[in-house]
Amino acid sequence: MQIALIGTGAISTYVQDALAAQGKPPAALLVRPARLSEPSDIPRVACAADLPAQVTHLVDCAGHEALASHGPDALAKGIDVITVSIGALANPGLLQDLQAAAEAGNARLHLASGALGGLDALQSARAGQLRSVTYTGRKPPKGWLGSPAEDRIDLTAPMDGPQTHFSGTAREAALQYPKNANVAAAVALAGLGFEATQVELIADPTVTTNIHEVRAEGDFGDFTFTISGHSLPASPRTSALAAMSVVATLARIAARIRS
Repeated sequence: MQIALIGTGAISTYVQDALAAQGKPPAALLVRPARLSEPSDIPRVACAADLPAQVTHLVDCAGHEALASHGPDALAKGIDVITVSIGALANPGLLQDLQAAAEAGNARLHLASGALGGLDALQSARAGQLRSVTYTGRKPPKGWLGSPAEDRIDLTAPMDGPQTHFSGTAREAALQYPKNANVAAAVALAGLGFEATQVELIADPTVTTNIHEVRAEGDFGDFTFTISGHSLPASPRTSALAAMSVVATLARIAARIRS
């Protein structure tokens, strides 16, 4: 298993360090053309066609645009792709392109769980009658800077209490908040789908971490699980668990016995 990574940001750096600690550094980094000449101990390329022949898996660490730009080409080339940019799959056209490319290249797109755990329970519940799934995302107000929340509430002014800035379907959340709603998309894909999964996004001055809550009800009974997630030290806006989920996904793919 030879791995290449898209991007050089916080998640990519975390994965690079984890692979290096295992004695298996990445075979290449896929970066924007302007970054090809930056000093690096790892070979750099600008497109999937230029990846070394030994690469078997490409990890998308760079967001929706990167998955759309490089995912189909890598899959069509026979390279499996691992991504945390799950919200990008809310775009039906991209989903179709990825599916077609995976079939053409006899490759697979693996969805890392990202900032949320517990999705295996939701997938199991789906085998019976799953009647409702709701995802609620809470962040400190400044955690929503750079998102559409800025146009709906004043994130820099003192707040008396939590303010909801989005309520709708998982598809709407994933498309409107491409940098913030990958978790909502992961919940949708594990459960009732993009249209039937309800989402609330909240700026909450009473919290200091990113809080993800999933509620589901069906034939199995009901559950609520909550994760209070820390950020990566090097990037306050990046979930530590999202980076860890990439490493865990790679380990699961390589394992002879898989959970």
